[in-house]
Amino acid sequence: MLQPMIEPERTRWQEYVIPQRWEHFTPEDHRVWDILFERQVETLGTRIVAPFRNGLDLLRLSYPGVPDLAELNARLEPRTGWRTVAVPGLVPDAIFFAMLADKVFPVGNFIRSFAQLDYLDEPDLFHDIFGHVPMLSDPAMAGLMEHVGKLGLAAIAKGHGELVARIYWYSVEFGLAREDGEVKIFGAGLASSFGEARISLDDEAIERRRFSVTEAAATPYENDHMQPFYFVGDGVEAVAAEICAIDEVGLDALSR
Repeated sequence: MLQPMIEPERTRWQEYVIPQRWEHFTPEDHRVWDILFERQVETLGTRIVAPFRNGLDLLRLSYPGVPDLAELNARLEPRTGWRTVAVPGLVPDAIFFAMLADKVFPVGNFIRSFAQLDYLDEPDLFHDIFGHVPMLSDPAMAGLMEHVGKLGLAAIAKGHGELVARIYWYSVEFGLAREDGEVKIFGAGLASSFGEARISLDDEAIERRRFSVTEAAATPYENDHMQPFYFVGDGVEAVAAEICAIDEVGLDALSR
């Protein structure tokens, strides 16, 4: 049982939500989405885990143009109880975890320009929607994300929020996972990255470590360049089960 009691954050996250105003996206914005989507789907093929591929179809993300969050939520929420909201950009960790704990995923309300197709310092709506949202249609991932939110709040309350941030980074953002005898892309940071998606699987010089919450929690990360190594889980459900098994006692053990 977790006691994630940073109660003010559980209510304050609504202060970060803004209207999407889908009609304000320009023809160039929609074209950038279409280019990124087509390129990334072709790059990933079947080299990404099945829950992601299934989610693309279930949520109809192949429709042209920037997705309307209201329409996306109408397809997502009945499946797993999750919904998306627009935010101006990155939110503080406590707010982010509070959103996840309430089954709400924040989407940066902007998209990169043509000049930034290959790299962007701050996650945009393509990363947030394309990389993360398909997986939220999967029950195991939906449960993992909600638990991470509660776990993150509990960890911050104990002064160890970085431990859960690391677990999230090395699984949900930049994790790999085994599926049908192959190592495939799992994390959203890889799913939405044209260059790193291929490097994470094909570069023989890259170290790939077996995922464990203990090692992930103990390993600091850097977010301003491609990752020097990746953790490989034993499958989406296995990673979800391992993370969801962390309780108050487990969290205390990770902090020692």
